[in-house]
Amino acid sequence: MKIDVIIPTYKPGKEFEKLIGRLQKQEYPIHKIIIINTRTDIFPEELNRSNYKIEITHIEPDQFDHGGTRNMGAGMSDADIVVYMTQDAIPVDEKLIGTFAKIFEENPDIGIAYGRQLPREECNIIERYTRRFNYPEKSLIKTKEDLPKLGIKTFFCSDVCAAYRRNYLLSAGGFENPTIFNEDMIFAGKRIYAGDKVAYVAEAKVIHSHNYTGRQQFHRNFDLAVSQAQHPEVFEGVPSEGEGIRMVKATAKYLVRNGYPWKVFMLVYQSGCKYIGYFLGKRYEKLPMWLILKCTSSRKYWKNS
Repeated sequence: MKIDVIIPTYKPGKEFEKLIGRLQKQEYPIHKIIIINTRTDIFPEELNRSNYKIEITHIEPDQFDHGGTRNMGAGMSDADIVVYMTQDAIPVDEKLIGTFAKIFEENPDIGIAYGRQLPREECNIIERYTRRFNYPEKSLIKTKEDLPKLGIKTFFCSDVCAAYRRNYLLSAGGFENPTIFNEDMIFAGKRIYAGDKVAYVAEAKVIHSHNYTGRQQFHRNFDLAVSQAQHPEVFEGVPSEGEGIRMVKATAKYLVRNGYPWKVFMLVYQSGCKYIGYFLGKRYEKLPMWLILKCTSSRKYWKNS
């Protein structure tokens, strides 16, 4: 199968250059790497182009959209499979692309697959456990029948590292455009309801984590909740709060069990920031625009909408 990798970028740093280097060493051949860069003064002048063709397209900041820009990348490809990655996701080994290829070759009825995210070395213990909670060691193929058991996690998918059959993605209308955030789960949720399958491939591993502050968690969860409120056809009746509470309880037990009971206070603070952001985001239509702009991390989205 022909596979392209699509990477939206914004002020990419050393991690991005490391990502390109790791992609160049993949055992399964990549057809080309498509980079869609939001135009700034910061972009590496030289990239390792030794193995694969790299196409770089620059767009203006007001042209970027989480869904639309990724659709643009799919339109620039003629591959069978498109693998979306973010600029700070580093493949663990040389088998990432081949692992995705295998899941599609062995399962012709699967159109979406996403990989496992492992924490960076400097990742704090709370986020380290969150990675483990959201990205377990065991692979899973999810269908509509899993909704009673998995709830909102049935729709979970992350374009930090995810692969799609390109024709399948485009024939289903592509990602929502415009969208503030969460284009991956919106698309996956719609396809789950349509009777399709989403594969979590634990063997497809990247290093990716963030030590977000409480303030950053607030902004992210506000945007997440807005995306859910805007798509009741996917998220209505499948609340996120229960899964969030389950993760907080599991994390607290992990911290105490591993000798970090004082970290529970930080967990409570961060969880509170997440919940307040989520609570406000779900009710964004009742908020004045000045308050929305204080809460969001995507001010351009609101100014363009």
